[in-house]
Amino acid sequence: MPTVKKTKIVATLGPATSKKEVLRSMIDAGVDVFRINFSHADYEDVKERVNMIRELNAEMETNTSILADLQGPKLRVGVMAGDVVVSPGDEITFVTGEPFEGSAERVYMNYKEFPRDVKAGERILLDDGKLMFEVVKTNGEDEVLAKVIQGGPLKSKKGVNLPNTNISLPALTTKDIKDAEFAISLEVDWIALSFVRFSQDLIDLQNIINKHSDHKIPIIAKIEKPEAVENIDKIVAYCDGLMVARGDLGVEVPAQEVPLIQKQLVLRAKKARIPVIIATQMMETMITSLTPTRAEVNDVANSVMDGADAVMLSGETSVGNYPVQVIEKMSSILESVEGSDLIQVPQNPPHIRTKRFITKSICYHAALMANDIKAKAISTLTNSGYTAFQISAWRPSAYILVFTSNKRILTQLNLLWGVKAFYYDKFVSTDDTIEDVNHIAFNKGHLQVGDMVISLAAMPIKEKGMVNTLRVTEIESKDI
Repeated sequence: MPTVKKTKIVATLGPATSKKEVLRSMIDAGVDVFRINFSHADYEDVKERVNMIRELNAEMETNTSILADLQGPKLRVGVMAGDVVVSPGDEITFVTGEPFEGSAERVYMNYKEFPRDVKAGERILLDDGKLMFEVVKTNGEDEVLAKVIQGGPLKSKKGVNLPNTNISLPALTTKDIKDAEFAISLEVDWIALSFVRFSQDLIDLQNIINKHSDHKIPIIAKIEKPEAVENIDKIVAYCDGLMVARGDLGVEVPAQEVPLIQKQLVLRAKKARIPVIIATQMMETMITSLTPTRAEVNDVANSVMDGADAVMLSGETSVGNYPVQVIEKMSSILESVEGSDLIQVPQNPPHIRTKRFITKSICYHAALMANDIKAKAISTLTNSGYTAFQISAWRPSAYILVFTSNKRILTQLNLLWGVKAFYYDKFVSTDDTIEDVNHIAFNKGHLQVGDMVISLAAMPIKEKGMVNTLRVTEIESKDI
């Protein structure tokens, strides 16, 4: 019987993962989703990598998902002329307009509205917070004078964070719109939007998807701004998943606040029944080392115990020396902790009587019953994937086996905790269909004789309506 981890692994593509055989080994080791980082993406290269992943899915009979991650409004300084070091108390002028080579006195900033948006007393953070400046004054047009609070080497093209500033830039830049349209043309499974602050950011991206695609592409809101944490309820209403992007978040808010924000966001996602990804520096030392630190092992394990659907690797797989080994190590951590009784899922039953209330209630009770009767699997027939999202969020101890004739959602569902999807297009009668899918699950090694399985279906099946039926079956030898 295959041991299948339930928590999903998202791996970022990059120079270290350019060969098909490396991608194959990574899928074998436990990758569920490949992330395309559009901060560093060449379109031809992306197209080639997407084709490789789809070829591997066909060859390996897997459903590895593809996540397009848009850069968002990334603020950066320009190129420096040689080695530049700034010291506390120094003053430096940030200049917009035409790019030029920077010095310890003047440096180019790629954000044209910067002098209009910042105010005296606000902080400017550079290079993930390694350098800190305070705004002294702005001329409101093209220059901002700042004082160095925390000094060090000022390097070329480093990112800028403005934690106290109300930035007028939209979350979707011109580059993002172009990248989103390209990603939609490739029919990616998920799109992540960086630096989300308001629900309107997500509505704008949804409009682009609707304009360029006949199919729904779910959106992940990356939470990395304090405004996003404050507006989380409205953001959750307009997205299909969350990412706790701890890198920029840990610069935008004090780093010591991030652990509790992570827990808060995971809890909020669980209540909304949407997946949540924990990202940044999970196995950072494995970029150059074959062994993670004990703290990193704990971090990955604690993210699972918080209730994350997926954990993400960035530099570890994009530029690291050991892209396959880091997946193997991460998989072993996930498998060792995710079955623990210490993991508590908020058990708040559905009570708001929307048109999907019956389906939600059946999914909730299926998860409870699966734990009660120690069912090996919950199987569901779905056309939209909705029941998979619902059951996954309740974290049953059973595997969640999803059967669908909708090929578009096969790979989308691969991000969801505990979900394994299968293509199935024979819709006969309820009894025949349920026996048929149980037979498939048995042949794939997910069920054995004597196992209990809970089957969810919409009757009549051929109408592909909302789930309204729950059936419990014990697998007998005559059924196989």
